Amino acid sequence: MENRLAVKLPGLDLKNPIMNASGAVYYGLEDKGYKIENAGALVTKTVTLDERAGNPQPWIVDTPSGILNSVGLANPGIDYVTSEILPAIHQKYKDLPVLSSIAGESVDEYVELTKRLTKTGYVTAIEVNLSCPNVDRGGMAFGVEAESAAQVIQAIRDVTDLPIYAKMSPNVTDIKPIVKAVEAAGADGIVLINTVVGMSFDLDKRQPKLARGIGGMSGTAVHPIAVRFVYETAQTVNIPIIGVGGINTTDDVLELLMAGASAVQVGTGLSQNHQLMSELIDQLPTALDKYGFNRITDVTNSYNK
Repeated sequence: MENRLAVKLPGLDLKNPIMNASGAVYYGLEDKGYKIENAGALVTKTVTLDERAGNPQPWIVDTPSGILNSVGLANPGIDYVTSEILPAIHQKYKDLPVLSSIAGESVDEYVELTKRLTKTGYVTAIEVNLSCPNVDRGGMAFGVEAESAAQVIQAIRDVTDLPIYAKMSPNVTDIKPIVKAVEAAGADGIVLINTVVGMSFDLDKRQPKLARGIGGMSGTAVHPIAVRFVYETAQTVNIPIIGVGGINTTDDVLELLMAGASAVQVGTGLSQNHQLMSELIDQLPTALDKYGFNRITDVTNSYNK
């Protein structure tokens, strides 16, 4: 019987278009009821060369329509991930595609991470977090400028045959030249959006609620922003898009697909409902019937032009 939910992306054979966003399930090894085995793929928490403790706490602030976070890429570092975590993921989810998210503070760091992950044989694709600060350019994120974003992707392309998915920041004036640049540099797909920069104050204490002050906003509030970025990117590049941002319902999924995405990632919603991915997967066939689609792939770019 035909799988109505199957999606084929470069290097990724997905049984359905639903996967977690990086960081939402850590590395997927803790039994918290996420039912990751039902998803189309597992996206790992972003790894850096060295272990990182992250920013000062508190890391998370709840808002009426999402969360602000300033975790700061806390992770155990590439040595532990390649020697312990990735083998354990392979053992637990043998047939599940694995996207390993990476972040560096220089192009050389991105290259080294890619080489190390490629050698393991446990990674299906690389998700390149381009929101990390470029220390060579005064801390500006790689993904906010076409030249620096393309430089990272090109350098990674030169050292791996794995598919490369560039995760883009929404904190830019115009995404179009940036996604064009990463496509030309060799990216196989685009992931967007990452979090939107935000801030919240404690009025009694008269100070920011996050220890770092500014953080990344995710959740329900950013969904229309994600739809807009996916739409603009789909009009600009010829490589597939994975949409991220504020997914809580199948309508949210289909809206991102209609705007131009081929698959989606679920993040903040999982913190409120650990079984959200499985529920969305179960409900998608009914949603397809409701809106007159035969297959999930029919939804992508299906708006009336």
